[in-house]
Amino acid sequence: MRNKFDEQLLELNQEMTKMGNMIEESIAKAVEALYKRDNDLAKQIMESDTKIDRAQKKIEDICFNLLIQQQPVARDLRNITAAMKMVTDMERIGDHAADISEMSLYIGEGRDLPKFEHINQMASETVMMLNWSIEAYVSKDRQKANEVISHDDVVDRLFDEVKQDIIKLIQEKPQEGEEATDLLMVAKYFERIGDHATNIAEWVIYSLKVSEDE
Repeated sequence: MRNKFDEQLLELNQEMTKMGNMIEESIAKAVEALYKRDNDLAKQIMESDTKIDRAQKKIEDICFNLLIQQQPVARDLRNITAAMKMVTDMERIGDHAADISEMSLYIGEGRDLPKFEHINQMASETVMMLNWSIEAYVSKDRQKANEVISHDDVVDRLFDEVKQDIIKLIQEKPQEGEEATDLLMVAKYFERIGDHATNIAEWVIYSLKVSEDE
C-alpha cells in the first residue's frame, strides 16, 4: 500500500514540475511577444493558459486520490495540502502571463514600446523565484524556500525602479506617456507573480513543518 502511495507522490512531484515549466515558458514568451509586437505569439500564450488550467486539474485529481484512496500520515497530509494550495498560486501566475500577452495586443498599437530593462529583470527574477519554489517543494528544501521569500524584496525594488523609469520617461517624452503607463501595469503583473511565488514557498515551509504528534 505504501509503495503505491509513494508512486503517486512521485507522480505529483513530476506534474508540479511539469506545470512549473509550462508557466516559466509562458512568462518568457509573454515578454518576447510584448516587445517584439508578436500578436501570434501573444495569442498562443493566451491559448496555452487552457493547458495550464488542465495541468492544475490533473494535480488536484492526484491530490484528491491520495487523500481518498490512501491513509496519509500527518507529514504526508501536509505535503498534499500544500500541493493543492501551491497549484492555485501557480495557476494565477499562468493567468498573469496570459494577461501580459493580452495587453501586448493593444498597448502602444502601431508604435514602438519604450524598453525598460527593469521589466526584463523583473521577468527573469520572478521566473527564478517560481523555479526555486517548485524545486524546494520537490526536494523538501527549506533553505531554498526561504531564499524565495527573501528574494521578493528584489522584485519589489525592481518595481520601484520601473515606476521611476516611467516618471522620467513621461517627463522627457510626454507623447509616450500612455505606453509607459501601460507598461507599469505589466510590471505590476510581474510584482504579483513574485507574490504568488512567495506564497508557494511559504506553503513549502508549511509542508516541512514537524507537527507535535510526529
